[in-house]
Amino acid sequence: MITQLFSEEIMQESVIYQDILQKGEERGKKQEALELILRQLARRFGAVEPETQQQLRTLATTQLEDLAEALLDFTRPSDLVNYLANISPPPANS
Repeated sequence: MITQLFSEEIMQESVIYQDILQKGEERGKKQEALELILRQLARRFGAVEPETQQQLRTLATTQLEDLAEALLDFTRPSDLVNYLANISPPPANS
């Protein structure tokens, strides 16, 4: 009965369904960006400190994307620390 009431077409048109889908896609994109940055940092500088990893997890997706570009210019781990100290906090809904 529930399947009949909520067919796939009806669900896909639902504003709530679309919102859930969009938020899931955003989380997935952020997670992919974070994992890529952590791999790049580990390859370049070795293990990333847990505190730094936690700080990276708090960044918004756009901030992670900006960091991915900026880290190409980093020559030492302190460059990352300085970069993180100089960026704005992420928006509340990130």
